[in-house]
Amino acid sequence: MKKIFFDSHAHLNNEGYSAKDREELAGMIKASEVSHVVDVGFDLGSSMLAAEHAKKYPWCYAAVGFHPHDAKDMDEDALRLIKGLARKDKVVAIGEIGLDYYRNLSSKDTQQHWFRRQIALALELDMPIIIHDRDANEDVMRILKEEGVFSAERMGKFPKNPVSGLPDARLLMHCFSGSAELASQYVKLGATISVAGPVTYRNARKAVEAVAAVPMECLVIETDAPYLAPEPFRGGVNASPLIKHTARKVAEIKGISLEETARITSDNAKRFFGLDI
Repeated sequence: MKKIFFDSHAHLNNEGYSAKDREELAGMIKASEVSHVVDVGFDLGSSMLAAEHAKKYPWCYAAVGFHPHDAKDMDEDALRLIKGLARKDKVVAIGEIGLDYYRNLSSKDTQQHWFRRQIALALELDMPIIIHDRDANEDVMRILKEEGVFSAERMGKFPKNPVSGLPDARLLMHCFSGSAELASQYVKLGATISVAGPVTYRNARKAVEAVAAVPMECLVIETDAPYLAPEPFRGGVNASPLIKHTARKVAEIKGISLEETARITSDNAKRFFGLDI
């Protein structure tokens, strides 16, 4: 089976999985059309597990960080440990970090404080950043700008996008749910837009418009598994092999083949994470 899809964001480290579940899922991924998966941390335990998975599975890479929901559990010791994990082999990004004003499981002040601290860590280590933004568009954009993510100094450390010539801030907007206008603003600033299962939903007008507005060379695809299963599996448990359905919808929006969509988004993901594979 040809390996053509790169899942730029999944949670093999999800707390709902048993060790047996993870082994079965890993076997399913190995036997699928998915070439690589980034296992993304959301707290200290999941970040440690993601780093372990990256070491264990040849197709797996890791991102480490605290999700805004879990910001209330973060302290200086946790940040220090995240920094140590970030230096491990095959850990390729800081994330997922950001703001979530939909659930507010951590206070806004707490979310913003640890968002800034984790951005600073990513800048210190010259690492890509994976952003979670839910109902917090203005504050996320403002903080990213204030913390220097789009600064000339940061941009100077990464080559421009070889196709578009746009600057590259190594910033990934995970599971993008904003408008086409916001997507275009981020792309001009140097961000990459990640598309997940919701783009396949019948009521996904905003997501479809955003994909249409973003150049292919600035798009990657993801599952966010086990969440956000695409049609026709909406409401079920998501898994990396189901990324094909998201890729097919992106191909339809862009008017190109599924194979070309897989190739371009995979190349984009490898470039974003700095992978020579």
